[in-house]
Amino acid sequence: MGVGDIIGDALGYPFSNIKALVLYAVLGIIAGIIGGASLLTIAASFSTKGFAGFAFSGLSIVGIIVFILVLFLIEGYGLDIIKYGIERRSDSPGIDFGRQITNAVKLIVVSIVYYIIPAILIFILSLFLRDWIMVIISLILVILFALANFMAKCRLAKTDNLGDALAIGEAIGDISRVGLGKIIATVLVIVVILVIVAFILALITNMNNTIGAILLGIFSVYFVFFYNRAIGLLYSEA
Repeated sequence: MGVGDIIGDALGYPFSNIKALVLYAVLGIIAGIIGGASLLTIAASFSTKGFAGFAFSGLSIVGIIVFILVLFLIEGYGLDIIKYGIERRSDSPGIDFGRQITNAVKLIVVSIVYYIIPAILIFILSLFLRDWIMVIISLILVILFALANFMAKCRLAKTDNLGDALAIGEAIGDISRVGLGKIIATVLVIVVILVIVAFILALITNMNNTIGAILLGIFSVYFVFFYNRAIGLLYSEA
């Protein structure tokens, strides 16, 4: 598939499962409201003494937990979307909260591994190298492992095996198998679309905060569906 075909398919894909899109959009909006209110309450509780302040903090912690759980559900569902994209299936994954929370936890583990390794390497190299050479090497390492993490996420979706995702050498090899140029071109198009929509949402939010917040919640979920479908289709070329 060409980049245009991938993006075109991904843009329309979220509407192939309106039930999941609406459900996660509603959850996203609720999580955003609860999370924002909880953060404000926590900030206010620091200036409150006694039992009342403690009670507010407890309620806020529950709100933050709900916010995190919803994010986990959305990210976990996104991993299933990648799998369907790799298999080039036109239908959508079923909603399975337990599986999708597990998916999200696995994604966190993968991201930690793929970002902590370059951080360690950069720290060690900084003890011996300086100036522009260090900057160039650091940039190369960050880009390489970011792309490898991109591939690892797809490997996890394809096999549902954390070990396959953490096979760093194989993940790096997938970059050339998919095609570095195609990966960069696809990511750039996705970023351009994101920037354009973000600009439009910012204008709407300036006119009406409530409408802007609701639209942001809806688009955030739509973007998760769109983005994961695109990278799934991209990885199907490997």
